[in-house]
Amino acid sequence: RLMSTSVDRIKNVCVVGAGQMGIGIGLVAARVAKLNVQFIDSSPAQLTKGLEFLDKLLVKDVAKGRYTEQVRDEVKSRITTATSISQMSSADFVIEAVSENADLKRKIFAELSNQLPPSTILATNTSSISITKIASAAKLPEKVIGMHFMNPVPVMKLVEIIPGLQTSEETLSTTLALAQKMGKTTTMSQDVPGFIANRLLMPYINEAVIALQEGIATKEDIDTTMKLGTNNPMGPLTLADFIGLDTCLAIMKVLHTELGDTKYRPAVLLQKYVDAGWLGVKSGRGIYDYSAKM
Repeated sequence: RLMSTSVDRIKNVCVVGAGQMGIGIGLVAARVAKLNVQFIDSSPAQLTKGLEFLDKLLVKDVAKGRYTEQVRDEVKSRITTATSISQMSSADFVIEAVSENADLKRKIFAELSNQLPPSTILATNTSSISITKIASAAKLPEKVIGMHFMNPVPVMKLVEIIPGLQTSEETLSTTLALAQKMGKTTTMSQDVPGFIANRLLMPYINEAVIALQEGIATKEDIDTTMKLGTNNPMGPLTLADFIGLDTCLAIMKVLHTELGDTKYRPAVLLQKYVDAGWLGVKSGRGIYDYSAKM
């Protein structure tokens, strides 16, 4: 069930969305799986920023002796860009990595369906939205699957694979094989809100924000307790800042709405930080202040 010769036909991968996640996914596809990668983003500025970030990662890896300048040049030669789905070259496999917005994702999947041959598999990197719901916007929902990478993609070894109600066995086996070709370990989840990782992680982060909100302890003491007391590499509040408080809030809202249980209600303080534009590391301030490091 895992390996399939159909993965061998995948030569060209398209990544929709050139943010940090999309760039990481494309880099691993080009570098580890040695596939041709096209990034698509409606913002030319975001494409430029994304490619600069990718180049920075490559330069760092060469400096650390992970591979040679020649390998770096080969990776870069496999990468192209476009600013719209209508401009994209044909792809054997698409991975969508835009923001967590169900309507936007459904619109993209409808467009991709009209643009690409029926053999193309359409994967979404959503971290919480129903795969079945996204798939229903595509012409061939059996070709749609969830492929949830972890951030930062080049470092994190896991990919959660989530078949929707309509996903075919062939789509599933090809996606599992592609993830393994990209050097990742896979786990499989039912198509339920939050899947495995975020169903467990986000309520933990949310509870840490509630502890801060209620004055149970300082942010530093909450993080130190979980780091040194439970052997986590970083505390929940620092982790939330790295993920992005807006992303944490969006996922908690999906869990709360879809599951209807009050235990998933987002912390009031989390909403406040997002309203203030304090989104974490990426904005220079979140639960902690990063302005001095920017």
